Amino acid sequence: MSKVFKDRYLASRLPKSSRRCLVLLTGARQTGKTTLARALWPELPYFNLDAIETRENLLQIHTLNWGKQVGDAILDEAQKLPLVFEKVKYAYDADQIDFTALTGSSQILLIQKIRESLAGRVFIYELFPLMLGEILGQGRGRPLLGKLLANPGSIDKTLSEEPSILLADAEAGVKEAFQYMLQWGGMPALLELSEKERLEWLKSYRQTYLERDLGDLVRFNDLMPFNKLQKLAALRTGEILSFSSLARDSGISPATSRNYLRYLEISYQAFLLQPYYRNLTSSVRKAPKLYWTDIGIWRALTGMFTSVPGPLFETYVVSEVLKWIRTSGANFEPYYYRTRSGMEVDLLLVQGEDIIGIEIKNRDHVVRADTKALRRISEAVGKKWIAGLVVTNGGAIRELEDSIWQVPAERLFS
Repeated sequence: MSKVFKDRYLASRLPKSSRRCLVLLTGARQTGKTTLARALWPELPYFNLDAIETRENLLQIHTLNWGKQVGDAILDEAQKLPLVFEKVKYAYDADQIDFTALTGSSQILLIQKIRESLAGRVFIYELFPLMLGEILGQGRGRPLLGKLLANPGSIDKTLSEEPSILLADAEAGVKEAFQYMLQWGGMPALLELSEKERLEWLKSYRQTYLERDLGDLVRFNDLMPFNKLQKLAALRTGEILSFSSLARDSGISPATSRNYLRYLEISYQAFLLQPYYRNLTSSVRKAPKLYWTDIGIWRALTGMFTSVPGPLFETYVVSEVLKWIRTSGANFEPYYYRTRSGMEVDLLLVQGEDIIGIEIKNRDHVVRADTKALRRISEAVGKKWIAGLVVTNGGAIRELEDSIWQVPAERLFS
């Protein structure tokens, strides 16, 4: 197993093939699902259903003989052969097989088939683009964010025990990986490429994505307006979303814009962060915020390869937090909070009655005004408040005031 895939956070959650269960591993194209599956379960036969010959061969296998002729296996791009779900279901229920791993990137088709055939039988896992700690690797274990969310009642203690700054050698490695993430994103294929090759790879990814994944979801003659909306949506990352404005600028109806945004979500290109639903201080905004999942794909769509504007840094931090929550299975729900008067907290992480607030600043220096919104939220929620973080682009870990900490993004995610 290569270093990169050995250090994928999700690997520790995936079951061994000796366990009786069915597994679905899904995520965006090129996040490394096939490589991870084959590395974790090397003893299993592998079938790539992208190949028409493989699909034709598997179609010839009678359902009653699936256990004998295929058995426990990895079925890659399983949505390409819908009948395979029925065959796996029969063999599993008849105790002819104990373990099958299904992988695929067309989430809508996979989930539809799971609901139709394998509901109640399958464990679903999502593989996202690489996170900072996965690029650093070297057996680092879970990132600082993971430690904080695993024991939220001890956030103050955990952060107080962290060195405020890293020693030179350790800091250099973390900063290099952090700058890589802000420039190229976390698609695994980019790690082994030259800068010129990385740029070309990112530019070609969108077309591959359109032809393969979106071809399953929309009519091919609809891809031109979808392409336009995709670029416009990328330019709105980190903003409160207006479906009507996006539709008008894209030259499509609001209903079509909602459908296209849903396509972006279910193919893991973008996600919508919902507003916190309770009025804590005054009337709140109710529209979601739009974020892009991977910085590199965002840069390829927008053509902006040189700078890190504030909305892009916010996008990186929010997407990294969401990827960790969904990868680790942490029991937190993410929201943003903004009142109609303009007070905003970039992230609220809610677990039951517990709330953690996160503000994001694209600089390394924090002033007192940066904690104002966190203080007001903490006063409003009272005992529900756990802690507040101001995530910065550089600087040191330090307590700004009671249970409100400055934490550099490169330290939070490594």
